[in-house]
Amino acid sequence: MDVDSGDVRSIAVGFGAAVVVLLALYSVVGLSEVLGALSRADPLAVVAVGLVALAWLVAWSLALRTVLAVVAVEVSVRRAFLLFAGATFANNVTPFGQAGGEPFSALLVSRTTGTEYENGLATVASVDTLNFVPSISFALVGLGYYATQFTVGNRVELAALALVALALAVPFAAYLGWKGRDRLASVVVAVVVPASRALARIVPVVGTPDEASVRRRIEGFFRALERVGGDHHQLALALSFSAVGWFLLSVSLWLSLFALGHTVPFATTLFIVPLGSVASVTPLPGGLGGVEAVLILLIVPITGVDAATAGAAAVIHRGATYWFPVLIGGSATAMLEADNVHGSASD
Repeated sequence: MDVDSGDVRSIAVGFGAAVVVLLALYSVVGLSEVLGALSRADPLAVVAVGLVALAWLVAWSLALRTVLAVVAVEVSVRRAFLLFAGATFANNVTPFGQAGGEPFSALLVSRTTGTEYENGLATVASVDTLNFVPSISFALVGLGYYATQFTVGNRVELAALALVALALAVPFAAYLGWKGRDRLASVVVAVVVPASRALARIVPVVGTPDEASVRRRIEGFFRALERVGGDHHQLALALSFSAVGWFLLSVSLWLSLFALGHTVPFATTLFIVPLGSVASVTPLPGGLGGVEAVLILLIVPITGVDAATAGAAAVIHRGATYWFPVLIGGSATAMLEADNVHGSASD
């Protein structure tokens, strides 16, 4: 999977911006206080956070494997784990989270499994869409529990409204996009083909796809989505793996606070984690900096811990669910690409 100098520069700029955001965030929270809280963390609980994060990666890789099976692509559990880890790596190093990483993830799936690119893209998009359903469900459960047990403050009310708006807006947008998929395909063709021709005049090595080939790929993408949506048994299985993954992410945050000496109602983390993940769509690599900020803003009023503890918990949780997958996913991507190159050379 080739990465040009422009991609490297954009990733470097993104990480530079994220570092600035993180420094600003923790200077406000109190860097010395956060470091002090981290120094008192229970090492065994921190290790448990890492193990839970690894289990989360396994659960969501099984969801990816299930969806791949629907489009007639069979992969082993090990290879599915490597593919999902690679996809997570792409999401975590590109701006706008999954939206930015999906094209790279789809290319990795396509090259590794030998399926067409549009099938790979449909698989990745389906898994991302499936992951939305349990996240909102868990968040609503957590919100319901919190609302019945505690007084809801202004900040929590705002978060609750944002959650409800998200729960309504995303399915509605997906419905409109699906119903108008023919018109959407025409818009994509009208944009992609002229853009490719213009780019080819600047960079001669860039191909210039014709309208028929672009439309064929888009139609293939929608057909793959139909196949995934039509297999209700596999869809339910993939949703189950996704739900397990979200549960484990919530466990990760709960354990991060527990490691710092704070036992909070588990339902509060069911609410915080999905809302925090929304910040991954910021123009920062994997939402780095933005997710941490949202987590701290939610943890303090919802759990009642101080800002330094919330900041330390965000460091532990994100260390396990962001930096750990970056390391695993980078290695997984290198391994898969080495296999792909070796396979191409053998043909």
